[in-house]
Amino acid sequence: MSQFSVPSRALMLALPFALIAAQAGAHTGHGIGSGFVSGFVHPVMGVDHVVAMVAVGLWAALLDRPALWILPVLFPVVMVVGGALGVMGVALPAVEAGIALSGVVLGLLVALAVRAPVWVSALIVGVFAVFHGHAHGTELPEAYGPYGYAAGFVVATALLHAAGMALGLFTQSSVGKTAVRGTGGAIALVGSAFLFGVA
Repeated sequence: MSQFSVPSRALMLALPFALIAAQAGAHTGHGIGSGFVSGFVHPVMGVDHVVAMVAVGLWAALLDRPALWILPVLFPVVMVVGGALGVMGVALPAVEAGIALSGVVLGLLVALAVRAPVWVSALIVGVFAVFHGHAHGTELPEAYGPYGYAAGFVVATALLHAAGMALGLFTQSSVGKTAVRGTGGAIALVGSAFLFGVA
């Protein structure tokens, strides 16, 4: 894997904190602002969502360029499509199982340091993004408009990807690689717990 430049490291480590600070200043109440807050909180409050989205960032970091940038952009974009399907009431079978399975599969891909071609990794991430987005869309609170809500869950997702990518920086040392792969294994276990109804 090619080395991250110092500015890239600094940017990736600072991005989550900068976005969190921006989110803290968002106004609450009615309309777009409150919808944004609700959408932002939704994925962060679900452990099954959190681990899968962090895993996307970790796997992207392991794969390096161009997947490093493609996967964290692709997931939120496709997730919005899934969210739109959920808002429109389009049925998607086994959504919760798909979300849990995303943690299992993505966690194992990180744990095993699988180096898939970009198109394969994009396909895997895109399929799971539909399930995550659909869940967000079907759980849209009636009091909020879909646009602010969608913006909120996209920003939260991007932050979680960025956190995974930042953790992925540690793969440049042997100890760091072991820790990252161990994190992937832990994510797979969490996904399994949700998949089999233990969590």
